[in-house]
Amino acid sequence: MKSLRQLYKIGVGPSSSHTMGPVKATEMFLARHGDCDSYTVTLMGSLAMTGEGHGTDVAIRRAFGDRDVTVVFDRQTKCVHPNTMEFVGYKQGQEPVRMQIFSIGGGDILVAGDNPVEGEEVYPENTFEQIKSRCNSEGIRLWQYAIEQEGEGILEYMYAIWQVMQRCVAEGLDAEGVLPGGLNVQRRARKLLNEQNDITRHTRRDRIVAAYAFAVGEQNAAGGVVVTAPTCGASGVLPAVLVYAKQQQDYTDEQICRALLTAGIVGNVVKTNASISGAECGCQAEIGTAGSMAAAALAELYGMTLDEIEYSAEVALEHQLGLTCDPVNGLVQIPCIERNAVCAMRAINAVSLATFLADSRKISFDTVVRVMYETGRDISEKYRETSVGGLAKMYTK
Repeated sequence: MKSLRQLYKIGVGPSSSHTMGPVKATEMFLARHGDCDSYTVTLMGSLAMTGEGHGTDVAIRRAFGDRDVTVVFDRQTKCVHPNTMEFVGYKQGQEPVRMQIFSIGGGDILVAGDNPVEGEEVYPENTFEQIKSRCNSEGIRLWQYAIEQEGEGILEYMYAIWQVMQRCVAEGLDAEGVLPGGLNVQRRARKLLNEQNDITRHTRRDRIVAAYAFAVGEQNAAGGVVVTAPTCGASGVLPAVLVYAKQQQDYTDEQICRALLTAGIVGNVVKTNASISGAECGCQAEIGTAGSMAAAALAELYGMTLDEIEYSAEVALEHQLGLTCDPVNGLVQIPCIERNAVCAMRAINAVSLATFLADSRKISFDTVVRVMYETGRDISEKYRETSVGGLAKMYTK
């Protein structure tokens, strides 16, 4: 597995696959062929179907600067990967230079025919079972395993990640108005936080956690700075759970950063063995993984055993299996923002269930990851971030 620095990234929303990845691909292409007279970028698959809503073309043009570039949305060509970009550079009197690049989720990219371009392998283990076995044999926790493999510097990186997450929640709670994109979606985080009609302490908890998730989701939709956890579209789940936990139990920043490391290991297992891309496997890959990460982080804060942490992560993902990615108008707003809130609450419930039932579980986390990947590949293309099925099709203003 690769470094957690490749999982947790600080970037601008609304989409790691549709904005962060294409910008990175543009920068790579220009680093190699920045002396051309003009350029064409053709977007295919999900990038073509929902790229306008995500602002993919705008992000690419911005990355090209003042160079002559044409962005084409090709919604007809069948492509190998659902997030495919073809870059072509033209120079007078010479053959055009071409490069096909895939946006594979979480802001990562892959050049056609190459191995993944980001980062070296840091972890010798790739599955949760392998990692758990090593941790048990050495008598260490998941966060200690992460430090063992990455070095002490990873804690400093987690601290920076945590600061951005907290800032994003705070800024989202402070903001009001209508989100861009034409759906006339009102920001609701602040209203949720200030609502006082709670029936029980549990409904109060759910309302506050939801408000934090909405805050991040709305910041992401507005093009604010977020942390991929594991993606921009699912970036509200983990901060919502951790900010609430810190406020309720007064955990230290060091404890939170350890929880982030634990969550990162879980997210990395999914990214390595399946996918965190909605275009590839539906929203189960994004929001399901985010829920697993949040559940594992909370279980770590509670000091739960490795088996209990695994069960928490497994439950959080298992019950998102088959979840489709059907953003209305290709915007990361409906149902994406609300979905972050629901998933954050489910992550907390998954940990509660694991407290009582971890010793009787029958399904491993690795098994659910494999099932998620197979399910995602079987889901119709209509429900994998193309906005031609589901809510995206049925929604009317």
